[in-house]
Amino acid sequence: MRLTVKEKHKATRITAARYQKASKKKKGAILDEFIELTGYDRCYASYLLKNHGRKIWINNKLRAIGDIRKKHKRQRQRIYGDDVLKPLKLIWAIMDCICGKRLRPMLKEMLTILHKHKELRVTKEIKKKILRISASTIDRLLKPERGRNTSLKEGL
Repeated sequence: MRLTVKEKHKATRITAARYQKASKKKKGAILDEFIELTGYDRCYASYLLKNHGRKIWINNKLRAIGDIRKKHKRQRQRIYGDDVLKPLKLIWAIMDCICGKRLRPMLKEMLTILHKHKELRVTKEIKKKILRISASTIDRLLKPERGRNTSLKEGL
């Protein structure tokens, strides 16, 4: 009979304490028991038992404690923020809400035309970001707007 996920976590917590204190010869026997109990692959099982509860120093002040239940999501710094999104929304609306693949080649021309007619003022830095943006990123940024826009069109 298979164990539930909660039971596997509990077994890992209990076995990890024994495993980390054991000698090299005993670790093999403990690992064999654990593999038979949980059905995990040997490499993964040894990784879990070795790192569960281990303290990891990230820098001088920050310390993390290894727990198999906690996942760490990496955070990236946003490249295209609201300063790029506002002019992009304007251009997208002017172009009748076309997809990012079709909008991307038109951005340079639209920026110059809108700047010439004093419809849009952007700094050089923002202009560089807009010209560097990819079609898929455009679609990702405009996804919330697309949902709002389709609901408006359906009401007409």
